[in-house]
Amino acid sequence: MNCETAILMAAGLGTRMRPLTEKTPKPLIKVNGTPMIETVINGLRSRGVEDIYIVTGYLKECFSDLASADTGLHIIENKEYATKNNISSIRAACDILGKADTFICEADLYVSDPAIFKTELRESCYYGRMVRGYSDDWVFETGNDGYITRVGKGGEDCYNMVGISFFKRGDAKLLRDAVIAAYEKPGHEELFWDDVVDRNLEKLKLRIHPVEDGQITEIDTCEELRDVEERMRRNVL
Repeated sequence: MNCETAILMAAGLGTRMRPLTEKTPKPLIKVNGTPMIETVINGLRSRGVEDIYIVTGYLKECFSDLASADTGLHIIENKEYATKNNISSIRAACDILGKADTFICEADLYVSDPAIFKTELRESCYYGRMVRGYSDDWVFETGNDGYITRVGKGGEDCYNMVGISFFKRGDAKLLRDAVIAAYEKPGHEELFWDDVVDRNLEKLKLRIHPVEDGQITEIDTCEELRDVEERMRRNVL
């Protein structure tokens, strides 16, 4: 593998998982005894990614022990997490973007199959899971050439976003410049960083890297956490 790095988005409030997140940031909530963020880190490590940058905000001090135990983990503080959307986390990490091929991952994922990180990725991509029928989640549309033509909410028979993306170095530079440019315009406070990607798809050539049900699980509520742990006990995840 070429030298690669990763940015983990861990600044959010995790309001949908309260009361669990009142004193613990969502990425550190444990699933079957393991903090979610550690499943992402372990997957990246299995690929050989050495330098991982965790963008923190809410309860940032809780990540100190994690970083102090691993010299390859670096903390970046997003000081705007409470007033701006998640574009602010990518803006905080712009010094990292463009220096190497880069994974951008949500930190509040449960990765049950680290093999998803071991595939050779020749082009920039979003990891996606096919959902038949209508989905109101973040989805991707593609052209006949297989490149992504839209990143947005809502679609029929589309790959859904699962919280992991990969940008080759050149595309990472383009994304960095586009985020910086967007940040200088009114209204940027409300943007998701994926909105910036969507607005620059004529420059960013992105494909979909498919994953299967159960390889990555997004957990947004306490009820979903209980459901996932129950399925794990029954060995069906």
